Parts: sequence; structure tokens; C-alpha cells
Amino acid sequence: MKLAQPIAEIYSKEQKTALEAQRLAQEISFGPIVFQVSRLMVKFGIFEYLSNHYEGVSQQEVVMHTRLSNYAVQVLLEASLSIGTVLTKDDKFFLSKAGWFLLNDPMVKVNMDFNHDVNYWGLFYLEEALLEGRPAGLQVFGNWSTIYEGLSSLPEQVKKSWFAFDHFYSDESFAAALNIVFDGERPVKRLLDVGGNTGRWALRCVGYNREVEVTIMDLPQQLEMMYKQIAGKDGAERIHGYGCNLLDENVKFPTPAFDVIWMSQFLNCFSESEIVSICRRAAESMDEHSRLYVMETFWDRQKYETAAYCLTLTSVYFTALANGNSKMYHSDDMIRCLNESGLELERIVDNLGLGHSIMICKKRNG
Repeated sequence: MKLAQPIAEIYSKEQKTALEAQRLAQEISFGPIVFQVSRLMVKFGIFEYLSNHYEGVSQQEVVMHTRLSNYAVQVLLEASLSIGTVLTKDDKFFLSKAGWFLLNDPMVKVNMDFNHDVNYWGLFYLEEALLEGRPAGLQVFGNWSTIYEGLSSLPEQVKKSWFAFDHFYSDESFAAALNIVFDGERPVKRLLDVGGNTGRWALRCVGYNREVEVTIMDLPQQLEMMYKQIAGKDGAERIHGYGCNLLDENVKFPTPAFDVIWMSQFLNCFSESEIVSICRRAAESMDEHSRLYVMETFWDRQKYETAAYCLTLTSVYFTALANGNSKMYHSDDMIRCLNESGLELERIVDNLGLGHSIMICKKRNG
């Protein structure tokens, strides 16, 4: 398995002493409690209160500030000491570096909300999902075969956290991606956005290029959400919808050939066999001038191991809740699927935004 050097150095040999490994094992066994305590330390404003008082505060001062009971504050502070998000000295409490990141890092906030609102309840059914190859945890929200079918019907807070997670990672890469798509040698007049969701990328495209026409290919219920989101926005008249279920192998891509077929954070929503089917149909619709752009966060191509950690654990969401059979892919697996689809990889551009890569593909001759 090929990995970026910073990741390979960590994943190829033991990093911990026996005592550190024992501690990690206990952290894992108490993981759900660690998560909920830390989430509530943020929600109740305790981390923020500690952050604003570098000189430290007493337990009673935290009680007075939060208006929680003495018991509640004591339980949370003592647990946080053991977790490592709070420090204590001379009967006063201070915020640790880990606590600071939980309070201030926007990525941590997005991940925490996503895991609490979207994943937490459904992950109880992970074992069933792995054994049965279906998103068994999705039953906590509704009776859909995939989360995408029910996305518009999810509880509002769940939907809010899902979209915040999805948009946080993609939006950071859009500016660089627009340059790659539109500033090359080939003019882009027609772009097919596959799995375009709420139309955020489409809006960026029509804003960046005043001539491009964008067609979003997605589920009909997703297109309804998209039309509501883009209504009245500049360039919306150049955004069109093509409703379909891409899991239906009889669904063909629209023709004539588009200059660009764009798939952003899309193929990770499908199994390898489904990726091959979708990309094969994409290739069938392409001509020699068309290019397929696949933008994904491949866990093996990250600059920092923390990013790889987040991505491999995000795969479990796909298993338990999204569809039961997809994941955050290793780039070699994606390249293999693209090759099987009749596509040829021209080049890969790495390190876009928060760890995205773009694979640029053409239709293979013969």
C-alpha cells in the first residue's frame, strides 16, 4: 500500500510506549463518554470561560457562570482533567491545548456536530451494517436505502450538520478547482455537475465563467432543493437539472458530449462496482475533447496524518448510515476503477484546500 511519506512514517512502525498504548486502549474503550463530555464542555461554555481567564478559575466560579449544579460542573471538570482538555493547579482550572482546539478549530466543530447529530445514534448499528452490507444505522432517521434519498427529509438539525460537514470541506477547494477547470487550454462552454447537491459548485462556475452552461445531474428530490437554493442568484438561469438515479445502470449520461464532467465528493458515495458503472456511462458520453474531473479527499495523499485519521474514520459513516458500501478511498483504488471504466488518467493535482486532489481523465482510445 502506497502512502504519502508523512503518513507512511507513522503507519509503518509502533509510535507508542507500552504505557501510552495502554492509555490509548482505555481512551478507546471510554470513547463515547470522552466525546459527550467534551461536546458539553463546549456547549455549556465552560471551555470558553476557561479560555477567557488565563489566571484560572475555581469550580464555584464555573458553577456561577454556567448556572449548572455543583455536581454537574464537578463531573465535567474531573472527567475533562482525565481526558486532557483541562488542567488544574492550586484549586483552579485552566484550558489545555486540546481544549483550545475543541473550542476554536472550525474543523473540529464541524466534525463534532456531524458525529453527534448525524452519526452518533446510528453507529450503534455498525456491526449489522458491516455484516449485512447495508446502512443499518439509517433506520434511526427513516426507511430509505441510502441517506441521499432521505436527505431533504432529515430532521432540521441533522440536515444542518450534514450540509455543514459536506460544504466545509468542498468549499475550501473550490477557488483552486475553478482555476484548474476553466483556465486551461480548452474552453469550457458546457459542464455537467454530477451529484451537484444544492448547486454551490454550479453557482461558483457560472459566476467565474460568464459563458458556461451547467447541468446538474442528481436525484429529483435533490434537484428540488437545488432550485430553491439558487433561486434569484446571479447566473441561475444558466444552471439546469437532469433528474435521475445513477444507481440505475440503464440511466445514461446526457449528450451531446460535455466539455467537462465534474464529480466532487461524489464517487466516495458509491461502492467500487458502482463507481465503475457510473464512470463507464460517463465515458460513453464523452468525446476526445471531453475531460472528467474527479475531486476527492484521498486519505493516502494527505500532507498530515491527522487528515488521514479523519478521513478513514469518516468511512465508517458511509458504512453505518450513508449506503453501507462506500468509503473515503485510497487513490490507487480510485485509479483502478477509472481504468476499468474506459478512462485514462492524465494527471493528479494534490493539496487543494483542506486536502483534496483532482484526477483529470480522458476517454481511452479503443
